[in-house]
Amino acid sequence: MIGIEVQHFLSRARDFLKGMEGLVREDIYLLNDEIAQFRHSPALLGVHSAISYCDALRTGMGRIILSSDDHGKAAGDLESLLQSQSSENRNGIGHLKKLLGMKSSVAYGREALRENEIEEIVKHAERFAKWAEAAGRIQRIEGW
Repeated sequence: MIGIEVQHFLSRARDFLKGMEGLVREDIYLLNDEIAQFRHSPALLGVHSAISYCDALRTGMGRIILSSDDHGKAAGDLESLLQSQSSENRNGIGHLKKLLGMKSSVAYGREALRENEIEEIVKHAERFAKWAEAAGRIQRIEGW
């Protein structure tokens, strides 16, 4: 049963990540000026990819109830789970915290994101995804 839930979150995470990467590929920007107007979409997809990866990891590590009320707490929860399982590699948590800290400005901010902010979000999302994929395998999470 846990493996199915992990796969659900993991599928979303990978889907959001591919959507983000598709929107920021340089050739899409060059070939289709209409895509360039969707500046916030890749940023929000990057943030939500990280949230879904985090949920997949936490579910696979035994967290039965996940709250969507405060995603900021999710990073601390994941870090605690990794620590309790003696996982030495917690490097991805920094990327997750950075992304979660930017979520409100991406989703609800009054100002448009600058190009460098989008690039920063994409960088952190890709690095967190790479770390999460490895962490899921290292932890031998069911459904990963």
